[in-house]
Amino acid sequence: MEPATLVFMLIGAAGAAVLLAGVLGSALLGAFGFGRVGGASAETVAAFAGAFGFAAAIAGELLGVRTAGEVAAAGGVGLAAAVPVAVLAVRLSRWARDMPTDATPGRADLVGAIGVVVTPIAERGYGEVRVRVAGQPVKLHARAARALPLGTEVFVIEATSHASVVVEPVPSAN
Repeated sequence: MEPATLVFMLIGAAGAAVLLAGVLGSALLGAFGFGRVGGASAETVAAFAGAFGFAAAIAGELLGVRTAGEVAAAGGVGLAAAVPVAVLAVRLSRWARDMPTDATPGRADLVGAIGVVVTPIAERGYGEVRVRVAGQPVKLHARAARALPLGTEVFVIEATSHASVVVEPVPSAN
């Protein structure tokens, strides 16, 4: 392997390593001060460097780089490959960042939920209930005006915290 090809491979590997770190989380990059590089995201810079290095290394091996002109030609091929990859990285990161998501359920979403007692609720004490919030089962600490046995169907009337509610038994349909 020619020395120029080795240099291009190292550039590509460094770019791929930074890209992997960026994909794993911007907090990890921020810890090392790489959150943004000159106005561009670290993912974009990493994608550019990785594509440049690997494409130039492939071109260098195919051209058999030995002269400065051949190294420059391999670098030109790397640059031609890196620009579209960087543009794609910008678009993909914008798409992921701006993707619409549902709001996170809060305390207000607990009120009105119907559930079941999973740990008996003692008089003047706490037990546990399981309710569905946004389609997901949630287990919460619960208290009630009177003792409620295991399996009682309940209705949440108040959310005293994100993990604690006040419940009433659901009236029977008899």
